[in-house]
Amino acid sequence: MNTVLHRANTRGYADHDWLKTYHTFSFAAYRNPERDHFGTLRVLNDDLITPGTGFRRHPHQNMEIISIPLSGTLEHTDNMGNITVIREGEIQIMSAGTGVYHSEYNKSRKEPASFLQIWIEPDLKNADPRYDQISLKHNRSFTHMEPVISPEKNGKGLWIHQKAWLTLCEPVTGQSYTYNLHDKGNGVYLFVIEGEIRTGDKVLYRRDGMGIWNTGKFTVTSRYETKLLLIEVPMK
Repeated sequence: MNTVLHRANTRGYADHDWLKTYHTFSFAAYRNPERDHFGTLRVLNDDLITPGTGFRRHPHQNMEIISIPLSGTLEHTDNMGNITVIREGEIQIMSAGTGVYHSEYNKSRKEPASFLQIWIEPDLKNADPRYDQISLKHNRSFTHMEPVISPEKNGKGLWIHQKAWLTLCEPVTGQSYTYNLHDKGNGVYLFVIEGEIRTGDKVLYRRDGMGIWNTGKFTVTSRYETKLLLIEVPMK
């Protein structure tokens, strides 16, 4: 088993006044050659948008882009005709494919909006762009949680152009769980949204991240009330 540990306070940071953002991997002006990606996981940004502001209309191409709101509301618009609002308890995916323009704004004039922005490189280039979102409010148990994103088009969650699986969970405090990887060539990036976990001889705290690969499974133990994100991706 190989591991890499990224403490929350080692992430890149940028304050744009309207946006305060932490970068787990190299992004925009933050460049760290030792943290350019984890397999096909290219971006994991922890964003806080001030009320009434947001990302103006801008383009993307050949990237699977996932947004996970943690608090507040975001209004999404794109050139495919989608105008939607996403909030905590929901998840959004946009396959940029041949090219898409979109914007993301904090819909509130009073409250900030916090969300995770994730980019995964696709295994299919120049696909038709698409957008989708679902509610996750019925998925709150680690033991019964199925991936919210997978390669399966007919699965219960969203699907992605990659052999990747994303799981959001709230493990029971004090209990241990085994995660079995879906593909032997994959690795898993753990990101502690809230709380504290132990895996192996490492303890991870709020906003810590850890990559695990060259193994078929590993065990996670929740030490306090925890929200955990697991991102399984190909390592090649």
